[in-house]
Amino acid sequence: MTRIVIVDDRITNRNIFSRLASSIEDGVSVEAFGDPREALVWLQRNTPDLIITDFNMPEMDGAEFTRAFRAMPGCSDIPVIVLTVYEERSYRLKALEAGATDFLQSPVDHHEFVTRARNLLRLSRQQALIKTRAVTLERELDASERSRQQVLRDSRERLAQIVDTLPAMVSACDRDGRIVFVNAHQADFYGIDPEAVVGQDVSAVFGDEHGARGRSYDNVVFENGMALPPFEETLISQRKEPRVFLTTKAPLRDSTDKVVHVLTTSLDITDRKRAEEHLLHIAHHDSLTNLPNRTLLQDRIRREIARARRGDRPFALHLLDLDRFKSVNDVLGHHVGDEVLKVMAERLVGTVRETDLVARLGGDEFAVLQIGVQQLEDVKQLAERLIGTISAPLVVEGREIATTVSIGIALHPSDGSDIQGLLKAADLAMYRAKADGRNTYSLFAADMTTLMQEQTELDSALRHAINRKEFTLYYQPQIELATGRIVGVEALIRWRRPGHGFVSPGEFLPLAEENGLIVPISDWVLREACRQSKLWQQLGHNLRVSVNLSPVQFRKQNVGALVVKVLAETGVAPQTLELELTESILMQDPESVAENLRQLQALGVSLAIDDFGTGYSSLAYIKNFPVDRLKIDQGFVRNIEDDPSDAAIVRAIITLGHSLGMDIVAEGVETQEQLSRLIAEGCDEVQGYFYSRPVPPEGILELLNGGGYMQAG
Repeated sequence: MTRIVIVDDRITNRNIFSRLASSIEDGVSVEAFGDPREALVWLQRNTPDLIITDFNMPEMDGAEFTRAFRAMPGCSDIPVIVLTVYEERSYRLKALEAGATDFLQSPVDHHEFVTRARNLLRLSRQQALIKTRAVTLERELDASERSRQQVLRDSRERLAQIVDTLPAMVSACDRDGRIVFVNAHQADFYGIDPEAVVGQDVSAVFGDEHGARGRSYDNVVFENGMALPPFEETLISQRKEPRVFLTTKAPLRDSTDKVVHVLTTSLDITDRKRAEEHLLHIAHHDSLTNLPNRTLLQDRIRREIARARRGDRPFALHLLDLDRFKSVNDVLGHHVGDEVLKVMAERLVGTVRETDLVARLGGDEFAVLQIGVQQLEDVKQLAERLIGTISAPLVVEGREIATTVSIGIALHPSDGSDIQGLLKAADLAMYRAKADGRNTYSLFAADMTTLMQEQTELDSALRHAINRKEFTLYYQPQIELATGRIVGVEALIRWRRPGHGFVSPGEFLPLAEENGLIVPISDWVLREACRQSKLWQQLGHNLRVSVNLSPVQFRKQNVGALVVKVLAETGVAPQTLELELTESILMQDPESVAENLRQLQALGVSLAIDDFGTGYSSLAYIKNFPVDRLKIDQGFVRNIEDDPSDAAIVRAIITLGHSLGMDIVAEGVETQEQLSRLIAEGCDEVQGYFYSRPVPPEGILELLNGGGYMQAG
């Protein structure tokens, strides 16, 4: 029975890999562990045939686990596959140096997983078989009392038997290029009689090309008396099937230490090469459209820049962004959006020349690398063709979808001499195209550098804003409709930039997300909101304070530990803190996020989903998260009186939330008509300009001291 051990701290991964491992062959027994230390305890008493471990685990990473396993008696030759999400070469080297046999890139291709695991099991068994037979042979020789000649004869026969059972092609030739022997595996590959070919010229048996190449390598071994480094070669079998082999050549010496034969061993690595090629393709192509991705595009640009230095070879970079594509996902669903992207990819490829490159950079953003530009008119004509092909009628699932595109164009070398410069220039030009009304193209111009400088200055100012205490928090009341009382406030950041006044959050928060400053900014917001909440508590107002969390925080921080620390530092009651999460946070790692949320809720912190209905909203996932409140996005509230679809969505969200025991908060309430409709639908709380704009802390205190009841307007 084959025994396979899975080590991964995520139960979802353990279940998936266990099922895949069970499908490798009949009679597989799978042992799965979430804790690598528990696995090591089990391995002290049990010997597996294969181990598959994740690299990134909280208590002990895959490299440490592999090193500890290799230190166990009898575990030096058992194959270990390490799974890693990291693309950097250093992580793979770390795993291999720790003793890993192989690695796989996550997310794992299921076919590649099964193929590699099956090959490693087969190779391990063959190695064990050879070792066992060698040990048996040694014991037999030691115990033999026959004459030296008889022992030698027997050993040669047994050695020949062993060589015949090897899953590799093994042969030897003399100095004249005549075959001394071939094993059964090689005879079967070429369809020859192993005894009949002995003494024949290698070219007559294996063909002129193979024979000439083999003799040239053999001559090097005869002359130097040293083995050649392994090399890859493609050989054609008797069935006309090309196979890739890893070949080694080593000297065979007689009793006087003279090289008399050259031993050639060829191991079939075709499956491994195909797996490597598949892995390389995945690393450089977009999984949805199969177009080259950003990595491959940058590599191609780098090569074109190098060629341009050697001669006149100008090129252009077209950066394409589908206009208002988010509405397609929001209204028709992401599955329709994916189909649109695949059609757009096919259209783009069909519009450019074979020498050009079409890539998908992510989301609804594509790029076209136009090679060999002779004149500016060539660039303009291609841009116009791209706009035309994108805007052509498109029908998906019986729906006609209108699509347009904004294109920014940068030329090498006039607009940028390196990759980042060209991408930045094309990006600025693309934003100019959007500003010009969309469905058009824009060539990079010098005046766009001013915009680039402004963005750079904004980035620099943002980096100093926290230390210079330029941020402040405003708060917008949340009204309980049943009583008219203020039951909560939402903390909203404001930036008073010196010399510029207040900067819109929509202008600096996306930049903070891009440059990583969103983490310290969000930390400051959480601490400041809790500090203010504590002041209100000391004045007798136990007000719920809602704080928005960024998806970046969940990727880069332990949010639970951060909240515990801030609560302890500020002394605020956990029951007065509410964390607002976007649906993208919930979907990036549902299992892990759900566990974090349960820990937060256990502290007494309440949880709300912000802008509900604009992302991946569905009962299938929302029921799995410990959420207290759903916040209806203001986009649905704005047209609740005029748009039956928005009204139906609002009603569905309220019904869904109440059925799951959640309260519903409507954002962006601005009119009496909107308020009346929300009351009729059973909404629990509202916030918006109809009651109050966001105000400084003293404004909230004034409202609370006035009784905490809100009047409209």
